[in-house]
Amino acid sequence: MSATRILPLELIDKAIGSQIWILMRGHIEIVGTLRGFDDYVNLVLDDAVEYAPDPRRGGRTVRTELKSEILLNGNHVAVLVPGGSGPTDYVDAVGS
Repeated sequence: MSATRILPLELIDKAIGSQIWILMRGHIEIVGTLRGFDDYVNLVLDDAVEYAPDPRRGGRTVRTELKSEILLNGNHVAVLVPGGSGPTDYVDAVGS
C-alpha cells in the first residue's frame, strides 16, 4: 500500500477559505479563516480570535476577538491545525 505524499505548503493551500487553529511561539493561539499565505508561511486571516494567558487573571486564557483582517508573521508560527477550533477553557476579554 502506497501512502500519498503531500508537501506542507500544499496542506496549507487546501485550508484556504476554512477555519484554522494556529499555535504561535510562546503561549498565544489564534483561530480564524485563512485567506492567504506565502512561501514564508506569513498568514492572512479574517474573523480571527486570539487566546492568550493573562497574568492579571492568574494566567487564565483570555479570548479576544480581533475585529479586522490580520497578517501573522510566519516566523512566529509553531503549529497549524486546519479545521481546528482552538482552546475550550478560556474567559472573555473585558471590552470584547
